[in-house]
Amino acid sequence: MMAASRLELNLVRLLCRCEAMASEKRDPDEWRLEKYVGALEDMLQALKAQASKPASEVINEYSRKVDFLKGMLQAEKLTSSAEKALANQFLAPGRVPTTARERIPATKTVHLQSRARYTSEMRRELLGKDSAGEPELDVRKRIGMGGPRPADEKQSAAELDLVLQQHQDLQEKLAEEMLGLARSLKTNTLAAQSVIKKDNQTLSHSLRMADQNLEKLKTESERLEQHTQKSVNWLLWAMLIVVCFIFISMILFIRIMPKLK
Repeated sequence: MMAASRLELNLVRLLCRCEAMASEKRDPDEWRLEKYVGALEDMLQALKAQASKPASEVINEYSRKVDFLKGMLQAEKLTSSAEKALANQFLAPGRVPTTARERIPATKTVHLQSRARYTSEMRRELLGKDSAGEPELDVRKRIGMGGPRPADEKQSAAELDLVLQQHQDLQEKLAEEMLGLARSLKTNTLAAQSVIKKDNQTLSHSLRMADQNLEKLKTESERLEQHTQKSVNWLLWAMLIVVCFIFISMILFIRIMPKLK
């Protein structure tokens, strides 16, 4: 295996630092992680442009982890917890640990933590809990009436189940649409592959026919050339025979006919 370059080592160190910061609880005004992720993108582009770059599988794993961190930061900027949870579901964490000390990829752990956090926030919003962790509706009821009523609790639970069911239906609908798009893309790809295959077969047949015609044309050209040479030879011999015949005839005529006095 080829030794890692200095740029790759720096990228791995910064990636480990970003994964550790992402797994920790951060203040809303924390800005370092976003800057670090931007630096990771620049380093990854520089690593791809190197002549002695790592294998394509390693490059793809780095890209997957950087894209995950970037998507996580974008999901944190969303307003509602439902949007955050939905965006978090579409994130793809890394498949291979960054360092040998990790048993599970750190990005996968961060993904699970963020999913649990967004789910908890969504439940808290749906239940209407205050900052102390108690439902505001229950607090008002305790103050005004001395305690919550079971009917209201059942209604709140039913409303919560309805909202959760709506979110689940929305997620299933999105999954079905993505599956349909994937199937359509696969069908179009297979159709294009079939058309390209037929075109290649037609082109190969045309090339074979062209080669055969070229060979036939070459053979006929050689035969025509030989025939032309034979015709020229016979004509030359015929003309020589005629000239010799005329010459001999003139000599005999001169010998036979009496000389004029």
